[in-house]
Amino acid sequence: MYAIPYLDVPALQQVSGRVRLPGSKSISNRALLMAALCPQPTTIHGLLHSDDTQVMLAALAQLGCGLDVDGDRVRIHGGGLGARRAMQADLFLGNAGTAMRPLVAVLAILGGQYTLDGVPRMRERPIADLVDALLDFGCQVSWLGEPGFPPLRIATPRRGSQRRVAVRGSVSSQFVTALLIALPLAARDAAAGDIVVEISGELISRPYVDITLGLLARFGISVQNDQYRRLTIPAGSRYASPGELQVEPDASTASYFIAAATLSRPGKASPGLTIDGLDENAVQGDIRFVDAARQMGADIRSHAGSLHVQPARLPLQALDLDCNHIPDAAMTLAMMALFANGRSTLRNIASWRVKETDRLAAMAIELRKLGAAVEEGSDFLVITPPAADSWRAACLGTWDDHRMAMCGALAAFNPARRPVRIEDPACVAKTFPDFFETLFMLAEPAQDVPVICIDGPSASGKGTLASALAQVLGFHYLDSGALYRLAGVAARRRQIPISVDHAAAIAQLCQSLQPRFVGERVLLDGEDLGAAIRSEQAGMDASTLSAWPLVRTALLQTQRSAAQLPGLVTDGRDMGTVVFPRARLKVFLTASVAERARRRQGQLRARGIDAKIDQLRADLEARDARDRLRAASPLKPAGDALLLDNSDLSIAESKARVLDWWQQKQCLEPA
Repeated sequence: MYAIPYLDVPALQQVSGRVRLPGSKSISNRALLMAALCPQPTTIHGLLHSDDTQVMLAALAQLGCGLDVDGDRVRIHGGGLGARRAMQADLFLGNAGTAMRPLVAVLAILGGQYTLDGVPRMRERPIADLVDALLDFGCQVSWLGEPGFPPLRIATPRRGSQRRVAVRGSVSSQFVTALLIALPLAARDAAAGDIVVEISGELISRPYVDITLGLLARFGISVQNDQYRRLTIPAGSRYASPGELQVEPDASTASYFIAAATLSRPGKASPGLTIDGLDENAVQGDIRFVDAARQMGADIRSHAGSLHVQPARLPLQALDLDCNHIPDAAMTLAMMALFANGRSTLRNIASWRVKETDRLAAMAIELRKLGAAVEEGSDFLVITPPAADSWRAACLGTWDDHRMAMCGALAAFNPARRPVRIEDPACVAKTFPDFFETLFMLAEPAQDVPVICIDGPSASGKGTLASALAQVLGFHYLDSGALYRLAGVAARRRQIPISVDHAAAIAQLCQSLQPRFVGERVLLDGEDLGAAIRSEQAGMDASTLSAWPLVRTALLQTQRSAAQLPGLVTDGRDMGTVVFPRARLKVFLTASVAERARRRQGQLRARGIDAKIDQLRADLEARDARDRLRAASPLKPAGDALLLDNSDLSIAESKARVLDWWQQKQCLEPA
């Protein structure tokens, strides 16, 4: 997961291959809670691991449920929310509506002393309709802050003979889901009569209620559905474990990859993208996104247990659609509308306003940044796409909303080949922490992978600066000097002498090296050789090897293969002149010999090595001369490199300077 302030996504050409996506959030949290209400144990396979499911798991554990978690397999011990549950708890539920709403209802029915709270945005998400329904049923729920919103306090219910519950269906289907999960706990007495949930007004997001009804049936609760006006829970209903339950991949998440494959522009015949574990028979309502995407021209074929998507003929067809049945996936349609042949209208999406953010307002603002004309109504969006050459390179705000971030990535398929910056990419952790990594694994760039080269003489600080830049940008990092050091260490381990007579053998060895750079660690065949390559001997060997053309040629492809999405920061002496001559940004970093000698002395003393400043200065001057005069890739700035003398600059100041240059190169306007 990219835990960085922003992520620059370069223009993308296509996605292809196969992918299995994480489990459905809607199914995962419902299944966890229902399993906790069963007296028997339940094993759930394919559970989504995300912020939302983590807060549900934490809440259940806090309430006394026994849980065994092994990857995406979770075993819930029976009876966790029965007589053995904790009768008092303060639960923090983040911004997880699929945890907050049903837990409020379940705990209000069961009784105890509980408080439920979340992040500031959760305190803005309405819950009054659900609480009113629970109060009418005899539950004890009170506001701890602004009435109508969390945080809440729950006490022991004072239920009478009430067997009907009324709730509006026009605000959130999660209120209906919460009641359906909780009320079977009050229907155990077969002699007390059925319990009826009466829904007034239009029920929005009806497919999400269908998910709830389907899962309740798996857990032994058969709800009678009278056209979504009356939902009847039979007297005597009791939760019973299905034993094993498989969670489908998330259909809402699949919409982003369906869209990416649809928007792909392959230069040759594309194998397309296959999404495993999901087909049109999925129980999730957002699978109907497939129908909407087809209306726009998507080529989607459903097979047993998979979906296959081929690139569509662009532009897509504009559409006018009531999106009440696919509220989350409709956000993906809003992005696809940018690639359509005219104005698209998404209707009946008022529920967007009470999600993780006000998605109607947020989407309108972000689409306009990309060059679209957008009309925002109370429950609709009208989107007119930009002309192909009018797309803008934009910094897209994510509004602490995972779906805004994932939707924003689709803008990278724009025909003008503009990059996009996704602010706060880590917010995707709510449902898919590895979203961007998965996208980049499947994607091909429309142009060269973005590369930032930091070249310069020894001890100029280029390695420290490059590593810091890679960390803040979320880019890969290549320490080219470490490659030569690694080559020397590997050669000595294989008893190959470091002499020009053995240059061919060392070059052949270099071609087989597959190092990985992870922070300060340099991994080769799983072993961390970071300390070994920093020895004085390794440094001297690297200086020798870097002058041999055979070795340089052998390592050239290894260096170039490090340029992978979303981008690369690399440092060395010929990165911008030889290895990446078309790099997006080249910086030649310098510092005075006196300052570089002082830095080198500090590095050596930190390793317990005493060194005289005069000798270090002389060594650096001699090495500079050798590097400038060597026949193979001499040290010199690339013709288009920006010069940066950091003699009097801190690493933070140098980093800020280069990041400013990078933003100018990207033509990105501030968010």
